[in-house]
Amino acid sequence: MLKIPDPTRPRSLDDLLDSALVARLGGVDISARKVLAGKLKGERRSKRRGESVEFADHRPYTVGDDLRHIDWNIFGRLDKLFLKLFLEEEDLSLHVVLDASGSHDAGTPSKFVLMQKLAAALGYVGLANLHRVQVSAIGGLDGNLQPQLLTSIRDLRGRRRLTDLARFIVQLEPGGPAAFTEGCKRINLTRRGKGVMLILSDFLIKEGYEAGLRLLLGGGYEVYALQVLSPQEIDPTKDGGFGGDLRLKDCEDGDAAEVTISAALLKQYRATVQAYCGNLSKFCSQRGIGYQLIPSSTPVDQVVLEYLRRKGLVQ
Repeated sequence: MLKIPDPTRPRSLDDLLDSALVARLGGVDISARKVLAGKLKGERRSKRRGESVEFADHRPYTVGDDLRHIDWNIFGRLDKLFLKLFLEEEDLSLHVVLDASGSHDAGTPSKFVLMQKLAAALGYVGLANLHRVQVSAIGGLDGNLQPQLLTSIRDLRGRRRLTDLARFIVQLEPGGPAAFTEGCKRINLTRRGKGVMLILSDFLIKEGYEAGLRLLLGGGYEVYALQVLSPQEIDPTKDGGFGGDLRLKDCEDGDAAEVTISAALLKQYRATVQAYCGNLSKFCSQRGIGYQLIPSSTPVDQVVLEYLRRKGLVQ
């Protein structure tokens, strides 16, 4: 796929999130299939019993229980000791991981721009609901246009941190080779808490995606793989396509190949792409990872409010 020569990237919070999208995201929250125990009190209602202000139930007193939780009104009526139980509120961590390797600058509309906007939208949902939010980028270029392995912003909480989140996202620059497995290893060693993790990538990784995704499993996180591909990667005849004799060069590692575009080759290409995406979907399904293929032409609100809602990620 052709590299975008001069893509228009978001440069501010307004470029990432317009007012109409913010309004639509107002009643949305991140959903977790499992009961997640965090480190801080948050707004996620847990099935565990704790010490919040909302009463849940009683249970008989046993030796060693905190006497401060005894319901003395029941003791006065029944002459038996019962403890008051309360619904505990738990903190949820939301970790969005972007693959910033060079292949994400290929195709139109830009895959990476959609990934940036999705990270901002999901981050906003997390911050608005007082979850702990972290965004990480695997690969990409630093301020001197040199390759880097992993950059992150973490422990964001509350709407007031939205500006910090946007500032981090807009400065990301895709480029350089993929270091997906090593980046996932770093994330696995440094992540904290429990919650939901989303990996945004085209997953067109020469070394393979399997080892990296395995590293992110467990540890108290529900993992979702969101595969972002340009329309031309899904079907190279889109927008007029291209044909004839071509010399293609890998934008990440420089490998080159000469091909002649023909109807037979295009048919084989489509079958290969379909099989590749199918294998990724199967790999994820077998390991309890949520999977969704997203064309880069898809509006952000459709991804969040339709695709991810059907997956049970948002509610």
